[in-house]
Amino acid sequence: MKGMRWQIILGLSLVVLSVIFYFIHYAIFRDPHHIFIYMIGDIAFVFIEVLLVTLIIHQLLSVREKRARLEKLNMVIGVFFSEIGAGLVTYFSDFDPKLEKIKQELIVRPNWSEKEFSALSKRLKSYDYGVEIEKVELEYLRGFLIGKRDFLLRLLENPNLLEHESFTELLRAVFHLTEELQGREDINQLPDSDYDHLAGDIKRAYVLLVQHWLDYMKHLKDNYPYLFSLAMRTNPFDQSGSPIVR
Repeated sequence: MKGMRWQIILGLSLVVLSVIFYFIHYAIFRDPHHIFIYMIGDIAFVFIEVLLVTLIIHQLLSVREKRARLEKLNMVIGVFFSEIGAGLVTYFSDFDPKLEKIKQELIVRPNWSEKEFSALSKRLKSYDYGVEIEKVELEYLRGFLIGKRDFLLRLLENPNLLEHESFTELLRAVFHLTEELQGREDINQLPDSDYDHLAGDIKRAYVLLVQHWLDYMKHLKDNYPYLFSLAMRTNPFDQSGSPIVR
C-alpha cells in the first residue's frame, strides 16, 4: 500500500504541475489555440510511444535477456555434465541390460542434423531403461555422490535454473538418490524390497540424465564446435572413445 501511495501522489503532482505550466503559458501568451494544438499532438504521440516501448523495444529486450539467461543455463548444464553427469551416465549405462539395442544410435556424429537428434530423442522416450541393481557397487556410488553433494546444492541454488524445470528435476533426482544412499548405514545388507526401491531411484536419475545429455550434445554442436568435438570423443556410450585426437 505504501508503494502504491507514493506512486499516486507522484502521478497527481505531475498532473498538477502540468496544469500550472499550461496556465502560465496561457497567462503570458493568451493563446489557447496553440496550447491545444500541442496538447492534442502530444497525447496522440503517447499511443505510438506505448507501441514502440512496450510492444517492440520491450519485446526485443526480453528476447535478448532470455537468450542471455539460457546461455548461462547451458553453461551450468555443461559444468554439471563435466563434474558429475557424464560419469553417472557412463556408470549407470554399464549396468543397463538392454543398452546394446540403442548403444550404436547414441554414438553422436559430427554431421548429425536437427532431424537426426529429434529422431533419437523420440526413440529414447520409448526405450525401456533399466539398471541391474545387484551389479551396481552401491558403496562406490554412495561415496561418489556424497563427494558431489555440495556441488549439487550450489547448482540447486542457482536462480538461472528456474528457466529450466526439467533440468531442475534431474538435479532433484540425483540429489534424492544421494540422500537415499547416504541414509543407509550398511549399504550391502539391505532387504530385496529396499534394493528395488534404490533401483527405481537410479532409473529415474538415469532416464533424465540420458535425455539431458542428448539435448546438451545438440546445444554444443549448434553453438560450440570445439566443445562438441571433445564431447564426441568422450561419449559415455562409446567404449572405444578417447579424448586423444587420432
